[in-house]
This record gives sequence, structure tokens and C-alpha cells, in this order.
Amino acid sequence: MTPQNLLQLKTQKCTVGCPVLDRCLAGGIPCNSLTEIAAESGCGKTQFCLQLALSAQLPSSHGGLSASSLYIHTEFPFPFRRLRQLAAAFRSSHPNVFASLHNYDPCDNVFVQGVYSADEMLDIMPKIESFLRVNSKSQFPIRLVVIDSIAALFRSEFENTPSDLKRRSSLFFKISGNLKSLAREFGLAVVVTNQVVDLIGEGEGVNGVRVGNLGHMCSSGRRGRDFWGRDVVEVLKMKVENWKCVWNTEIFVVLIYGYGS
Repeated sequence: MTPQNLLQLKTQKCTVGCPVLDRCLAGGIPCNSLTEIAAESGCGKTQFCLQLALSAQLPSSHGGLSASSLYIHTEFPFPFRRLRQLAAAFRSSHPNVFASLHNYDPCDNVFVQGVYSADEMLDIMPKIESFLRVNSKSQFPIRLVVIDSIAALFRSEFENTPSDLKRRSSLFFKISGNLKSLAREFGLAVVVTNQVVDLIGEGEGVNGVRVGNLGHMCSSGRRGRDFWGRDVVEVLKMKVENWKCVWNTEIFVVLIYGYGS
């Protein structure tokens, strides 16, 4: 297969439940790929992912995947109450789509798993693969995997020593590699969230640039300024780990009282 053939292949997308964001993302979150969402704490990353887990259940005619999702959370407790609120709004927004399904509850198609450490995340990868295989024959097979957030797995477990930094990098790339392999094998849309931190500039203190606190899994930092001279940073940044989709999307938002979603 030539590069030209690959570029002509259409990658399935999953709507994020917002027409504005879908347009920015050329249709939604792509399958067969790993997508990173990097933003400051409190910008709405979890809200975005919960809504995505519900939107994945929509049929392809409505931009969804007709699929369940596996939501791996590393921040505790999991926001079940918020998920139920979003699920109620989701059902009311699509009253006719699931009318034929008896006792349909969107929450039943969101599988939740808590993970406490990077080592545990790596250890459960074979179990995730087995679960995906078993689930593939169901009415709503899993096509979306969310890890919210990847940063929490590495936040406090490691010291800033050469040996710990080496081990952290090794675990990070093993987890990333496993996720990309699962995405390709099962046609998954894999989404990871990552928090951003201030970048300390040489001789000038905090310089306003925000970067992923592990370094982006598949993105690079970028900055700009608005017309008030304040720093503008991306609250949603996306790069696809699938060279059939070679575009990047960055969404910049500045609020009067600071950054937000």
C-alpha cells in the first residue's frame, strides 16, 4: 500500500457532542488513534470526556460509534453524579434515537475502572485487551477508551532522581505504546487527558507558557497573545497518532478572569 492509498482511506470519527468542536476537529475524535487533551486543572477535561463517552453510543448516522466506552479514572472519586446528570440530558436530546431499546440507560454502556499507579496501569493492559475481545460481540462493543488523567499516574510516585526519571519515562512510553497498539487492533478512539503546568524560563521565572506536566504524549507546546497582551494557551490541543490523519487542531480560549473552557 502506497502513502497515497493510505491518505485516501477514511478514518471513522466520534462526535464530541458539540457542533462547534466537531467542526474544529474535522468531524470529531478519530478512531485507530491516540488523542491527547491537554489543559489546566478545572478547564473541563473530565466533562468533555464524560460527554464523549455518551456521544460514542450514538449511531454513525448521528456521528457516533454505536459503541460502549471504557473510562479509566485516576482521580478519585469518579464523578458518577455528573455522569448521571449528563446521561439524563443526553437522553432528552436524542429521544428518538434509542426509542427501540427497552429500558435504555446510557450509563450502562460506560464501563468504569479506577487505577492508582502507573505500574497498575501497565499491569492491567492484558486484562483490558481480554475485555475488549469479549465485549466485541455485544450490541455496543467498546470503541472508546478514556484515561482521565494520565498525569495523575506519575504525579507523586516518582522522585526527581535519575533512576526514577528513567523508570518513569520507561513506564510512560510502554503505556503509550500499548494504548496505540490497542487503538489500531480494535479500531478504538483512545483519549487521554493531561494537565499542564507553568514552564519556568531561564532567568525570568514563570514565563506564562503552559506545557503538559509529562510532556505531551503526541503534541508540542505553543503560545500566543491576545490583544490585551495576556498569554493565550490552548485549552484543547489535539494531535493524531495515525499518519492517515496528518492535521493538528488547537483551540484557544481566554476569559476575562483567566483561562477556561
